[in-house]
Amino acid sequence: MNIILLGPPGAGKGTQARRLDEERGLVQLSTGDMLRAARASGTEMGKRVAEVMDRGELVTDEIVIGLIREKLETSDAPGFIFDGFPRTLAQADALGALMQETGSRLDAVIEMQVDDDELVRRITARSTCAGCGEVYNDITKPIPPDGKCAKCGGTEFKRREDDNEESLRQRLMEYYKKTSPLIGYYYAKGKLFRIDGLGEIDEVSRAIAEVLDGAREPAAAGA
Repeated sequence: MNIILLGPPGAGKGTQARRLDEERGLVQLSTGDMLRAARASGTEMGKRVAEVMDRGELVTDEIVIGLIREKLETSDAPGFIFDGFPRTLAQADALGALMQETGSRLDAVIEMQVDDDELVRRITARSTCAGCGEVYNDITKPIPPDGKCAKCGGTEFKRREDDNEESLRQRLMEYYKKTSPLIGYYYAKGKLFRIDGLGEIDEVSRAIAEVLDGAREPAAAGA
């Protein structure tokens, strides 16, 4: 099963992707993580990535699709979660063509809908374990009372410099500009499912499970 998670910064895509990995074995394909891994790999594709990044240029869609192709063709995972890709209609077309070529299919595009004001309130309360990257939130998932990360036991936590209201609203606007065409694109294909992205973590997980288990209807019939 292959899915795309759509949602603005801080909507909880990473948290839900980790749960899907643990519970269903789905592998999160984050563009940034793939590029960093490719650069460190020393492969021909990795060398191409390193050359582009060293020049300070953006990695082309062709390279990203090449990295995704490698994952689809070599991994024995039961499915993938696409996070951060596609971002444009051209990328969506390229991903669709690639999945057809590799005999794969896209099962669902899950839009995690949010209220912007509430999202800003939550993100400005967010902190991350410096040791393992586990995310905490003063409102929804506080740091344990003993001051230690529940995952690795670390005691150092940090907040992102851009987790402030002004920066967040700019990032939200950029997200909506880029994502709106994708929502219509997958809606027309009958692949789009909408869930409340600001429920409790377990509630959001249950909603995603309903989509994956066929208990929810898509936002539109397939065209």
